[in-house]
Amino acid sequence: MAGNATVAELTYYPIKGCAGVSAGTAELTPAGLAHDRSFMVTGADGVFRSQRRDPLLAVIRPDISPDGTRMALRAPGIEELFVEVDASSAPRDVEMFKTPYRGIDQGDAVAGWLSEVLGAPSRLVRVPEDHGRVTDGLTPGTSGYADSCAVHIVSRSSLELLHARLAEQGAAALPMDRFRPNVVVDGWDEPHSEDRVRQVRLGDAELGYAKLAVRCAVTTVEQSSGARTGPEPLRTLAGYRRAAGGGVVFGAKFAVLRPGKVSVGDEVAVSAWGESER
Repeated sequence: MAGNATVAELTYYPIKGCAGVSAGTAELTPAGLAHDRSFMVTGADGVFRSQRRDPLLAVIRPDISPDGTRMALRAPGIEELFVEVDASSAPRDVEMFKTPYRGIDQGDAVAGWLSEVLGAPSRLVRVPEDHGRVTDGLTPGTSGYADSCAVHIVSRSSLELLHARLAEQGAAALPMDRFRPNVVVDGWDEPHSEDRVRQVRLGDAELGYAKLAVRCAVTTVEQSSGARTGPEPLRTLAGYRRAAGGGVVFGAKFAVLRPGKVSVGDEVAVSAWGESER
């Protein structure tokens, strides 16, 4: 069984698919860590851009003000851009995984900047206040423009097991950022303990398990350079982490039951365990 566990890392991703921001303390809102996936890059047609097809998203480093009204965008080889966030204009139609949503366009200056970095016409949208998205899984919840649920948790012991499996294949260890978690947990001796958590408290907040995290080609992108690096970790994960419903899984997704402040070092207090869905 899992031992004493603590929050080892907190990361939020202001723009879906772009670089994350590490935090020592963060507010956990009903939609996840404050500002997490509150913006999304789209094509001119309104369809979201992802590292699956646009791996250079990874080199875009957003820095958003605590109140969410201003954002700086940085990327190698281009002058940084400062954005006054538009949270009130009429939203337009956007699409993510063939599902329609709405987004507030952030204007032509940021669109031109993103288009130059990505080499394709792009625009930036912000999630509107009336987003009203309902996420799926065992515990329903809401989120901004995340792939699915509000909070993604991975344990260090799960990554350590993957490293051991990679070494057996003669492959190099990979950093945790390949999996883009919101919360990294230290202290669970048994790998993939996060699969069996059903209710957990982090600081002042409480989470409910939604589902396992199915992995995709984003895990093959080197996050500091935006370069695709080959079949790992998917090839190795396929050997021992195949899900009953298809795909490979690593980490787990959670809905927010009670918002609150979370800090690195907080106890991860599990109040209900279950069986893995694998």
